[in-house]
Amino acid sequence: MPPDELQTPAAADDRQEPAKQPAETPRAAAARAEREARQAAALRANLRRRKQQARSRTESGP
Repeated sequence: MPPDELQTPAAADDRQEPAKQPAETPRAAAARAEREARQAAALRANLRRRKQQARSRTESGP
């Protein structure tokens, strides 16, 4: 293939812009918010449990 055919106008036109995200529906937004709230609650509970475990290890001592 000759070098001048590598960048033809048709080849440049074939490039498409990246796909845009579709608009989020209210139902999807509510589901996402609910998942995020559950995840945040689970993370807080995990942190609380780990802190309590660390405290109990230091209280009982060697």
